[in-house]
Amino acid sequence: MEEKIKIFVDCHIFDKNFEGTRTYITGLYQELIKDNSKTFYFAAKNTAILEEVFGTAENVKYLELAHKNKFYRLLVDIPKLIKANNIQYAHFQYIVPPIKYCKYINTIHDLLFLEYPQYFPWMYRVKNKFLFKWSVKHSDIILTVSEYSKQQIQRLFNIDNVVITPNAVNDVFFAEYNKETIKLSVAKKYKIEDYFIYISRWEPRKNHNFLLEVFVENNYYRDFFLVLVGKRDLINKKFNNLYNSLPESIKNKIIILENLSFDDLQLLVKGAEVSIYPSIAEGFGIPILEAAAAGIPSLYSNRTAMKDFSFLHDNEFDPFDKNDLNEKIKINLNKGKKMNNVEIIKEKYNWKYSALLFLEELNNNSSKTK
Repeated sequence: MEEKIKIFVDCHIFDKNFEGTRTYITGLYQELIKDNSKTFYFAAKNTAILEEVFGTAENVKYLELAHKNKFYRLLVDIPKLIKANNIQYAHFQYIVPPIKYCKYINTIHDLLFLEYPQYFPWMYRVKNKFLFKWSVKHSDIILTVSEYSKQQIQRLFNIDNVVITPNAVNDVFFAEYNKETIKLSVAKKYKIEDYFIYISRWEPRKNHNFLLEVFVENNYYRDFFLVLVGKRDLINKKFNNLYNSLPESIKNKIIILENLSFDDLQLLVKGAEVSIYPSIAEGFGIPILEAAAAGIPSLYSNRTAMKDFSFLHDNEFDPFDKNDLNEKIKINLNKGKKMNNVEIIKEKYNWKYSALLFLEELNNNSSKTK
């Protein structure tokens, strides 16, 4: 009998607050573990969280990382686990260990800090340019999540073979629901009624200040709340300055939330009148598709990877043109329309499809070494 391929997965991201890279690993590997010809070794400091996500199938194993420190993890902890368990492939995101005992799979979600350096700290750019490029050169399989990011990696790092394994939309967003019931639940929990929503962590490139300007200058606060959901990673001085200048009556219509559970997140999406995604640069932009899948008018920036969502039919806007966004908001509020592109999203952005692309590349690579 042919020996099962052993795949190690670096899941240290599960020891942190919820991030998009965690969603990627969760969705992809919940599909991949259905392949019994492979054994999967998931590693994190808190393995109990991993077991909740990936279950207890015979081909699923859990390894405990000794430390949370990034450098110790990559230099000592992970190479030791890979060697001890005779792993054939190890999957990382962005940065791989310098000591190599097996083949490396590396998912690079984007290289936005090289394309848009003005939105990232100097030290972040210098450090990660070296680490990401070195990691790509020492990886055997390079994955990414969009055509835009694929072209970035090929051009900036001079790499030919990059495979797209797209992010996908959780089935819960496609499920039928009663809008009025959802809105009552939101009102009870958050004390808000009609609202716009923007889901994204906070960085200057995320353009929260632009959305706030449109919301205030067009007096939307009279009839709506603005709900901003996401971790505050980097300070947006323009947003802070505008927000601090507003009277309390308007500030009270701006709701800032972070560290929400997935259940609360999808509740807020489904209860919104409009979802708006004004980011200047993205490697993907999954909240755009999640809102559309839930039937919420989903407005999005027409830059970078978000151009791929043109099937959402004229809901894109220029993230530097406030009039453009205002017009798109008014059109969607007046129409009260639901998004009608659910089948396209289901077909193109699902984890089963991404897992098939992953396995195809893995099997091709594995056959070359036999």
